[in-house]
Amino acid sequence: MAKLPFTNDIRTLRFLAGEMTQGDLGDRVGVTRQTIAAIEQGKYSPSLEVAFRIALVFGKPLEAVFQWETGSD
Repeated sequence: MAKLPFTNDIRTLRFLAGEMTQGDLGDRVGVTRQTIAAIEQGKYSPSLEVAFRIALVFGKPLEAVFQWETGSD
């Protein structure tokens, strides 16, 4: 499987939010813990709606949670 062209800081943000679990974040966003784990690991690209919901939980703009990798391959 090819690496997704973006990274995220979800794990760090969860830690800074009182060590929020993947399950807690999933419940607040409306997805499963497994989905959060896959997004964190870069194995799954969230929908735009889910990405915005994740950012909203942390009170951050989307670009503070997800970063687009702009490199030549």
